[in-house]
Amino acid sequence: MNFAVFIPIILFILVMFYIGYIASKKVAMSNSFLQEYFLGGRELGGFVLAMTVVATYGSASSFLGGPGTAYTMGLGWVLLSMTQVVTGYFVLLVIGKKFAIISRKYNAVTLIDFLMKRYNSKWVVLLSAIAIITFLFSSMTAQWVGGGRLIESLTGLNYTTALFIFAISVLVYVIIGGFRAVALTDAVQGTVMFFGTLILLIGVIIAGGGIPNIMEDLLAENPRLVTPFGANGNLTIPYVSSFWILVGVGVVGLPQMAVRAMSYKSSRAMHRALIISTVVTGFIMLNMHLIGVFARPVLPGIDVPDKVIPLLALEILPAWLAGVVLSAPMAAIMSTVNALLLMVSSTIVKDVYLNFIKPDAEEKTVKKMTFGFTTILGIIVFLMALQPPDLLIFLNLFAFGGLEAAFIWPIVLGLYWKHGNKYGAIASMMTGIISYIAIHFYNTENGNLLGVHTVTIPVLLALAAFILFSLLMKREAYRF
Repeated sequence: MNFAVFIPIILFILVMFYIGYIASKKVAMSNSFLQEYFLGGRELGGFVLAMTVVATYGSASSFLGGPGTAYTMGLGWVLLSMTQVVTGYFVLLVIGKKFAIISRKYNAVTLIDFLMKRYNSKWVVLLSAIAIITFLFSSMTAQWVGGGRLIESLTGLNYTTALFIFAISVLVYVIIGGFRAVALTDAVQGTVMFFGTLILLIGVIIAGGGIPNIMEDLLAENPRLVTPFGANGNLTIPYVSSFWILVGVGVVGLPQMAVRAMSYKSSRAMHRALIISTVVTGFIMLNMHLIGVFARPVLPGIDVPDKVIPLLALEILPAWLAGVVLSAPMAAIMSTVNALLLMVSSTIVKDVYLNFIKPDAEEKTVKKMTFGFTTILGIIVFLMALQPPDLLIFLNLFAFGGLEAAFIWPIVLGLYWKHGNKYGAIASMMTGIISYIAIHFYNTENGNLLGVHTVTIPVLLALAAFILFSLLMKREAYRF
């Protein structure tokens, strides 16, 4: 174990614990456990909101899986990854202001709270809960794998032990601090991501002898590495274009992103966050994926692409600086994991238990249920992550697509179309989920249907189902 590398990461994790401890005091003093634990009291300022958007979206895929895939595919994957620049912009612009206003009017604490009040249907609630639990388990597993692999690369411990250390680290501060701890640690983690990315980019360019030398090495190895079509020519124009739906506009349908639009304290904070999150996301996504490509001549022959970033940092940077830089992917993974844990536990406790099982439960009972389920969820995901895939980015993107197919139209059209109703929402969610899973398995065996990304057709079918069933079944205008 290289302690010079590991000590900065240990210090970083201890800072996260301290923030969780401070946030736990706020939870204990709050008059409303649910508002404070799941939304931070709706008190986020512009910078914290921006960083929690960036950090929640920027995950193991962005800092390990994405650069690892770019290492394999070349500059074509960098081009594809830049569709993510608009993530924070679309989330806050499309649903930010109206979602915050209506969620306050409904006193909604979770996304499902909003959907339940908007559509007045238990079936919408149950379908939403099933979709969130199913697909977010896939996404959380990807993050757990990323954290385990990162610690494995740094310490030389076996993967299972590294995974256990990561799981305990995350669970402690998420359980005690709730959403406020998540948002405050996201602000720290987002800052670490930004500067860690910058340092590693400069380091790999110097190690590769400058960008011209790196490009010559890539051309000599495989000219396709510097084309938009990927090392094997499989990044087609329809596929890359349709990817914009998955990681661009479609992100408004991700529950863990949508709930951020409930949590800010003023319009000014939202406008500041819109600008900051767009700039920071663009900087991180471009440079992390470039680092992945530039690493290929510097460290050829890496067998597990998800290990590219930690191995590169250990190779080209002084040990202590490598530890500081590798706090960035650790930050990205932890920030996404804590957001997803809160999302799933709030779905089980707030949206299922309090709505259908025991609506009059005492706050003391709700607290115990929340802490207990968060712990149980962490253990389940730990067990699921024991057998990791080779490229965790595709596990994460599978979850993204499923959630977007299920939620994008019930959220967006629920906010902006007065004729949208529960029949349209139910039809849209069922169509989106079923068609997405079916097309996913078809594409796995036969290649992409029509050459586009898996999410494209389900999103279009879900839109058609929402409009058709809303107009055909009990058409009436909704009063917001």
